Amino acid sequence: MGKLYTIAKNTFTQAIRQPVYAVLVGCALLLFLISPSISMYTMSDDNKLLRDMGLSTLFLTSLFVAIFAAAGSIAEEMETKTITTVLSKPVPRFVFVLAKFIGVAAAIGLAHLVCTIALLMAIRHGVLESAADTHDMTVILAAAVAAGLSVLLAGLFNYWFDWKFSSTAISLLAGLGTAAIVFLCLFNRNWQFKPQENNIHLTDVYGSILLLFAAWIVAALALALSSRFSLAVTLAACVGVFLLGLISDYVFGRLAQQYWWAAIGRFLIPNLQVFWISDAIYEGTKVPLRYVATAAAYATCYTGGILALAVAMFQRRQAD
Repeated sequence: MGKLYTIAKNTFTQAIRQPVYAVLVGCALLLFLISPSISMYTMSDDNKLLRDMGLSTLFLTSLFVAIFAAAGSIAEEMETKTITTVLSKPVPRFVFVLAKFIGVAAAIGLAHLVCTIALLMAIRHGVLESAADTHDMTVILAAAVAAGLSVLLAGLFNYWFDWKFSSTAISLLAGLGTAAIVFLCLFNRNWQFKPQENNIHLTDVYGSILLLFAAWIVAALALALSSRFSLAVTLAACVGVFLLGLISDYVFGRLAQQYWWAAIGRFLIPNLQVFWISDAIYEGTKVPLRYVATAAAYATCYTGGILALAVAMFQRRQAD
């Protein structure tokens, strides 16, 4: 367990310190910031479009974080030969792969948490659909305080302890943002304690959790591929599987009973449409907790199968 924890911790630290990690999270936060203004020019319900756009941004951000973090966790160590130091120690191969996945999954979870907080704040603020609507200053001030304190403290820690600014700021933003969203769940726009008026829906939280499961599946796939292929090949393969996973029912599902290749494709390609409930949110359909639990079981089984394949593929790299 000590070796597992050490490798996982180092993998997590390495992942959140990558420049692309901070860039992806920063771009997502910017999109969440301007999303209420972008979605206000529609002929239908602007707030439904805001939620749909926010979930799409969250989905793409988490998936790209998963691909870049997982693909580089093993491939870069192989290219720089730093992996030989670990392999020379008495570390079982399955422990190494599992620890790598845990570290990458934690990094994905951190980025996903920060983006989910920004999404819920954007939904809480809502779209100004008419000239009579006013800004929700409770949300604006809570977000400003969380972001401002995160940047300020990250700068101080970077100066005093030489901590990396970007990763420290994101970590602080996750903690302070969580406190801010809890506050917004309890108080309305008039600073009154009325949790029933927080305009934050449990379905949006379920949607975020489901997208995190999808990101973990893609991360496991990227980890498995990176043990045998280069970073460029791994990225291309993961993007291809991601696109096929979104249309799995259309490409493979409807033809699975007629063609053998469709049945194999439906079995091998993860059905990422299972984790996308934006249509249900847009139509106002409630998503039961039982569906989230079933999707979690599906993600666990699929991720476990991919990690088993990753261990089998990595066993052959022992002599490299």
